[in-house]
Amino acid sequence: MINCPNCEKKVSIDSSNEYRPFCSKKCKLIDLGEWANEEKKISRPIQSEDFYED
Repeated sequence: MINCPNCEKKVSIDSSNEYRPFCSKKCKLIDLGEWANEEKKISRPIQSEDFYED
C-alpha cells in the first residue's frame, strides 16, 4: 500500500487498481490537469542516465 500522490489516501499498487498509483480516476485527472497547466514540471533536462537504475 502507498499513499495516493494527490489526496494521500492509502491505495494498492497491484494490477487490480487500474488508476495506480492514484486512488481514483478523479485523482488521476487532477494530476493530469496540473501537468497540462504547467503547475508541475520537470526541474532539469532529462539525461539518458535517468532511464537506468544502478
